Amino acid sequence: MIVGHGIDIVEIGRVKKLVETHGQHFLDRCFTPGEQAYCAARPKRYYEHLCGRFAAKEAILKALGTGWRKGIAWTDMEILNAPTGQPGVTLTGECAKLAAEMNINRWLVSISHIETHATASAIGTRD
Repeated sequence: MIVGHGIDIVEIGRVKKLVETHGQHFLDRCFTPGEQAYCAARPKRYYEHLCGRFAAKEAILKALGTGWRKGIAWTDMEILNAPTGQPGVTLTGECAKLAAEMNINRWLVSISHIETHATASAIGTRD
């Protein structure tokens, strides 16, 4: 059963500017160490992969129906790919609590990106 769905699009240049301006502080605030390592291992499309994860996190919050509210951190959501390439979601902190309250026990995430934009869709389901 689908409980919530969210979609988001991110302009690559906007996030690139944030990284250039705020550096590691921005990266640590928005991305887990695992996400940072995944993107860094793809230097040719580094910003596209960062932005895909950024968009996925925004889409997850829309699926939860909360947007940004007190207590939610960017790193409460981790988007890492399975060996098959499929993105997967791990929630912690406030996001995990909200998903549990909604009985969401599975996430379906899709990420697409090009040189200028990244988009993501997130669907939260329960059995």
